[in-house]
Amino acid sequence: MKKVLVILLVVLVVPFTMHSQNTGSDDSNDFSRWQIRLRGVAVSPDESATIQTIGGDVDISTAFVPELDFTYFFTENWAAELILATTNHDVEAVSTSAGNIDLGDVWLLPPTLTVQYHFTGGKLKPYLGAGINYTIFYGVDEGPAADDVEYDNSVGFALQGGLDFNLDDNWFLNVDLKKLFLQTDVTVNATTALGATVGADVDINPWLFGFGVGYRF
Repeated sequence: MKKVLVILLVVLVVPFTMHSQNTGSDDSNDFSRWQIRLRGVAVSPDESATIQTIGGDVDISTAFVPELDFTYFFTENWAAELILATTNHDVEAVSTSAGNIDLGDVWLLPPTLTVQYHFTGGKLKPYLGAGINYTIFYGVDEGPAADDVEYDNSVGFALQGGLDFNLDDNWFLNVDLKKLFLQTDVTVNATTALGATVGADVDINPWLFGFGVGYRF
């Protein structure tokens, strides 16, 4: 499913990118500096883990959340976008020497700032972006097996591609794809159940598939 959505986004973006390169201009000052979007987003982790002592891997659930973002245009083409959302994920250690272990759930707050290039010309306006992400882990519920689970906050990188469809001068529809490169060190205190404290290096690396509506001003 992820590969299909990536291919679909590329198919949508590339033709209009080629067209916009021929028609776009950075010289005009007649453009809106700000825009705001509200999206519905599916956050799908592409997870893996190295777990000490007991081995195994990790399974992290997909989440569906609203996302709010703000974009400021320095020129007609170049912009910066701040992306705000928070997600809740169920976490399970799988295929360990102690079997599958329910590690409860955790909330992630991953504010992400990207620099974007927007291609101009016509109603369809694709864009590409890259930036940085800082993820805060909070609201941990350790589940039935662990005494405590700690996640380290972390810095990662983000890649982005999307497409705006103008409804009029202010309102537009948006489809957006992001990839976050996100890693955290996890410490599981399971002395009651396993007689040990277990560390893990966890790669979350989620894909974010979004669709929504925006307003520029």
